[in-house]
Amino acid sequence: MSIPVVDFRSYSLGEKDVRADQLQELSGELKQAFTEIGFVFLQNSGITPEEVNKVMEIDKKFFLQPEGLKHPFSRQSFPKSPNHGWVSLETEKLNPKRPGDLKESFNTSSFHPDIKWPSADFLEIHRSFFQRCKELSLRVLRVMALSLGLDPDVFIRAHALIGTDENKTTLRSLYYPPVKTAKENQLRCGEHSDYGSITLVFQGSDGLQVCARSGEFIAAPAVSGAVLVNIADLMQRWTADRFISVCHRVLLPPEGDSCTRQSLAFFVHPDDEALISCCDGSSKYPPITAGDYVTQRFNETYEQAEG
Repeated sequence: MSIPVVDFRSYSLGEKDVRADQLQELSGELKQAFTEIGFVFLQNSGITPEEVNKVMEIDKKFFLQPEGLKHPFSRQSFPKSPNHGWVSLETEKLNPKRPGDLKESFNTSSFHPDIKWPSADFLEIHRSFFQRCKELSLRVLRVMALSLGLDPDVFIRAHALIGTDENKTTLRSLYYPPVKTAKENQLRCGEHSDYGSITLVFQGSDGLQVCARSGEFIAAPAVSGAVLVNIADLMQRWTADRFISVCHRVLLPPEGDSCTRQSLAFFVHPDDEALISCCDGSSKYPPITAGDYVTQRFNETYEQAEG
């Protein structure tokens, strides 16, 4: 089994006049991918490799600095947006049965005026890319709603506040340094599922694996020019398990390989006050606000790393 590739050209960013038959075709392809494996590659999304590289380049300069220069931008340094900022190596433990993950990251989750940024260029590049990812995400959410026979705006209405402090959507830049030594059972990123509605992933190299329904992990390679999109936990609840949120991980490089790895992940969340209940009218999952759900998950992730 492999992750399907879908051509999103007809509804890519910049396309204004998409035909009903094109939307129907896209919705069928996404529905199949999200019900069978939970992941899909979108080609021709409208976000270019040049845009992705621009973010990765300025982020790598930040990550390669001494730790003392990164600490002023640490996560939980900004009261109005505690998830915003730099996360150091091994701080997170996404699989509680493994040691802390061999990665560091920078979370862009707020543009509040009080937040400090490494530079004006860093802020503008991240703000621009965040907006592009937001626009693409809303298009994907519309196609997903259509695929289930729902009001096409049902998911979009619950994401009205993306980019504000009333929504947890986060652009996360991930940097995996060379692995010189690793603890027993340690990975670059432990097995986990995402928390929100969907995630857009832009990869600079291979290493990501996805758990298929069989329980076997399969490769999610870096496909040039494509964005990898996956279902996250709240969307699985929302759709009463019709769309599936599955575990994924990032392996260590082969022994003797001193390569680094970079990726960008745009974690899309409904607005904090959005009440997520099963869209088929069932009571398979109890209603919960998106804000409460993600707070619970953040607490689990960071408490595990500290334990």
